[in-house]
Amino acid sequence: MYIQQRTLAAPVHFKGTGVHSGKTVDMTVRPAPPNFGIRFRRLDLPGKPLISGHFNRVIDTSLATVIGEDGCIVSTIEHLMASLSGLSIDNAVAELDDYEVPIMDGSASVFTDAIRDAGIAVQDAPRMYFVIESPIELKRDGKAVCIYPGNRRTISATIRFDHPAISEQKYTVELSDGNFAREIGPARTFGFYQELEYLKRYGLGKGGSLDNAVVIGTEGVLNENGLRFPDEFVRHKILDSIGDFALLGMPIMGHIELYKSGHNFNHEFLKEFFKRKKSWRTAPIDAAENRALSG
Repeated sequence: MYIQQRTLAAPVHFKGTGVHSGKTVDMTVRPAPPNFGIRFRRLDLPGKPLISGHFNRVIDTSLATVIGEDGCIVSTIEHLMASLSGLSIDNAVAELDDYEVPIMDGSASVFTDAIRDAGIAVQDAPRMYFVIESPIELKRDGKAVCIYPGNRRTISATIRFDHPAISEQKYTVELSDGNFAREIGPARTFGFYQELEYLKRYGLGKGGSLDNAVVIGTEGVLNENGLRFPDEFVRHKILDSIGDFALLGMPIMGHIELYKSGHNFNHEFLKEFFKRKKSWRTAPIDAAENRALSG
């Protein structure tokens, strides 16, 4: 018996602020049928257009992951995409009344907790995986994203910042519902105080605050309650990367290694991934033996 696709058991509603727009956004994530994928619907636009959460719809990765089609955009999708991927949700539609997914507390936990509380429904269709058969590597300008064959879904990341609050951090996690919720989902987005002030001067980061980000000053972390994990920074980079890789449309069976990568470089790797079709195949996974089936 193969692993089945999954969706939400019931709709979940969120209301929060867009970190860049500063606007209040209402968003409802609803169940969707098998093979629907993850899509976003703009309720505030004529025709309520749908955009697929797929890498070929990405139009910007400079500050966040932005998808767009026919003049309609949805911005800052990475934390929601990470939550859905981390919980192995294959099919869902997120309906918004504006263009930016709310940042909530800067992590994925608000999304993850609400979806788990609503329940997850197993669907009558097999989940397909990208099964890695030979290494795919992209290395450039001191950054790297690599994928290697493996019979588990794991991801490792290394980050380096010239600041004593971060310095070098490494983390590895096996992707499962429980591990994501415990180890990765709570890690918040982070930035340097001077960068946040710069963004606000140019009309960006309007919704950014100590309530939805870890802010680092010259002396260290400015948030009153400090960090959720000693290595929260690298855990959040993994969270972002899970959201970025979810844009492939199917989960990866194999090991992902990241070195000083971000949204833009992750997206470059996704393009390289689809050029390397001989390095992977698509197949369902045997639920009992956790191995790829032929097909």
